[in-house]
Amino acid sequence: MIKGIGIDATELDRVAKIIERRPHFVERILTPAELTLFASHSSHRQVEFLAGRYACKEAFSKAWGTGIGKVSFQELEILRDDNGAPAFTKSPHQGKVFVSLTHTEELAIAQVLLEE
Repeated sequence: MIKGIGIDATELDRVAKIIERRPHFVERILTPAELTLFASHSSHRQVEFLAGRYACKEAFSKAWGTGIGKVSFQELEILRDDNGAPAFTKSPHQGKVFVSLTHTEELAIAQVLLEE
C-alpha cells in the first residue's frame, strides 16, 4: 500500500552559487557516505549530485508528510544500488522507499514513493 508520494525540483545554478558562497552547505545536506561519492566527481558533476540528493531528500519529506524539519537531511541517505541507480539506504520509513532522479541542463528532479 502506498503511504506517500513526493516530488521536488532543484535548480542547478542555485546550488552552484550556494556551494561557492557557503561550502559547508554540502556537509549540512550530505551524510558522510554521500560526501565520499560527492568528492569523487568533477565540480560540474558535484553540483548535479548535490542538487539531486537535495531534491531526493525534499521529495522524501513531502512523501513522509512532514517537510524538512521534522526529518533532517542527515536522517536521509541516498547512495547507489547494484546497478548504479540512486537508492535510499537510510530513512525513518520502515517500508520500501522508491526513488527516481533525473537531471536536465537546469534542474535536478526527484520523485519518491513510500510503500508500507
